[in-house]
Amino acid sequence: MTAFSLEPEQLARCADLRALAADRLRPLAEKGEPGRVNRPLVAELGRLGLLRRLFTSGALDLCLMRESLAYACTEAETALALQGLGAHPVHAHGTEAQRARWLPRVSDGDAVAAFALSEPGAGSDAAALELRAEPDGPGRWRLTGEKCWISNAPEADLYTVFARTTPNAGARGVTAFLLPADRPGLTGTPLDMLSPHPIGTLALDAVPVTADDVLGTPDRGFGVAMGTLNLFRPSVGAFAVGMAQAALDATLTHTARREAFGGKLRDLQTVAHQVAEMALRTEAARLMVYAAATAYDSGAPGVPGRAAMAKLLATETAQYVVDAAVQLHGARALRRGHLLEHLYREVRAPRIYEGASEVQRALIAKELYARTAEQEPSS
Repeated sequence: MTAFSLEPEQLARCADLRALAADRLRPLAEKGEPGRVNRPLVAELGRLGLLRRLFTSGALDLCLMRESLAYACTEAETALALQGLGAHPVHAHGTEAQRARWLPRVSDGDAVAAFALSEPGAGSDAAALELRAEPDGPGRWRLTGEKCWISNAPEADLYTVFARTTPNAGARGVTAFLLPADRPGLTGTPLDMLSPHPIGTLALDAVPVTADDVLGTPDRGFGVAMGTLNLFRPSVGAFAVGMAQAALDATLTHTARREAFGGKLRDLQTVAHQVAEMALRTEAARLMVYAAATAYDSGAPGVPGRAAMAKLLATETAQYVVDAAVQLHGARALRRGHLLEHLYREVRAPRIYEGASEVQRALIAKELYARTAEQEPSS
């Protein structure tokens, strides 16, 4: 298999997953309350074995799952992705005791996980975070500060929390902690956001943690965060591609049926060219996502730059495609409950979270210049 084609078995699995999402997950999603954790939906993802695959599959399989779910049920896609994002640090860096306690529950859909990195003053600049981990004896700290824009907060059962253990050390002084939601001093507030999935703030008032709660090594938590994002950034692109494909397919159906100016909408050259451009960009984004995921799985060099390119192109493309689809559908696409109205609200956030588009451009440029410097002959 190459980065530019899928095996028949993979294509069949994607088709089965789209059907499964439409038949079994979409009804549960529709019963959920926007902005709240949909625990029946998470539990069904567990019963179907999809959450377990988060910890047994590579980056490409993660992308195929997210793209397929996003096509038919964005709420299911997001619920799956947030479980992976919140619990992947436990899978990759946790102790045997930490993994044994939490990963089975996350895989079964019994425990909801969250990734708590962003802060009110440290969103895109993650190395500038200020949540303090103040020493409280040997191997003990107390966490004090605030996290903001945290998906699944404040309803999650466990949080991967990043805190500053060494002041004024930038990225080198951050530690990752595994924090159960019932820890004293931890509270949270939901936020009313444009996108329908749950997002909130966390307030930490001298929350006690010990060396048993550390994920990885003290002062090396920034690497835990970046390693997780390098895996999940291409799959954010896959989420975007799934939404773009859903918008494109809806547009193909609509323009083939809609009567306008004595014929079908598709007969108008401007419409046909617009649809062609939507398809072109969607396929280009899909190929870049698959290439980045395959590079991650194979251990190829330049993964951070490839992941950034994939997320950037795919999320910007999805915004363009969904917007164009709304335009070609007209006012009907703006009615509550229409697929495109839903996608229009969903598609905006991925250009910001897990690194805004501007951050992705900075990462790409940094890697390009570093590569150029390595290739230059020494004077």
